[in-house]
Amino acid sequence: MYLASDWKDYELINSGDGEKYERWGSVRLLRPEPQAAWPFEGSAPCDAHYIRSNSGGGHWEYKRSLPESWTIEYKDLRFIVRPTGFKHTGLFPEQAVNWDWMRSIVRAAPKPFRVLNLFAYTGGATCALAKEGAEVVHLDASKGIVAWAKANAASSGLEEAPVRFIVDDALKFVLREQRRQRTYHGILMDPPSYGRGPNGEMWKIEDDLYSLTREAVKLLDDDARFFLINSYTTGLAPSAVENVMRVALRGRGGRFETGEVCLPMSGSELVLPCGASGRWQK
Repeated sequence: MYLASDWKDYELINSGDGEKYERWGSVRLLRPEPQAAWPFEGSAPCDAHYIRSNSGGGHWEYKRSLPESWTIEYKDLRFIVRPTGFKHTGLFPEQAVNWDWMRSIVRAAPKPFRVLNLFAYTGGATCALAKEGAEVVHLDASKGIVAWAKANAASSGLEEAPVRFIVDDALKFVLREQRRQRTYHGILMDPPSYGRGPNGEMWKIEDDLYSLTREAVKLLDDDARFFLINSYTTGLAPSAVENVMRVALRGRGGRFETGEVCLPMSGSELVLPCGASGRWQK
């Protein structure tokens, strides 16, 4: 189990009955959480509540006026968060445990250290890696999300860091990097269950995860130090993620480990499962 327990500006206050009650800085949100299959005990005096629609999607019900966005900090990083129309806030706080793991590897490695971040979203990992001096290629299929990632980098004081922000389809970019003979010392990918590239390219994790992993592995430098896959897909067991990595990385040596990524719940022995991460380190 990988437990993201070092937050101060984020807190999982409570969870249950298919919802999670969180503090983001001084703002308290109540959002759907299908993994919270136990009873919710106590009350949840929130500032905003995301209500699911029976026809799909949903909306925020605000209990008080909130700013459009605000910032929270994790160690030496600073992120812009805001409630979106899809219940998300622009940050997955459980991933902090992976940021710390990757940072420790980069910190101890020779430089330059090149990292490819696929499905990079709003750049939590990108900022963490750049803070350690890594050169990062940040790739996502959404132009708006990449703009958010650039704003997060600026918020963390990384305007001049060696980060390339790219809007593209992950597999197409990986194949082009192969032709350019580019290599990376670290690769991470955080794919959705379903998705589309900028030109309508279809992605389904059960069908496409291994093929992308197989091609991405070809970009690893001879002195590569890590490969990370994170999956939120509830039907994909941690052991399945590890098997994908073991087959794709066969013959490269190193150490494999896989576990659930979780958030601790305040004042409770319970933790909230937030997907699985597979790690390879050499």
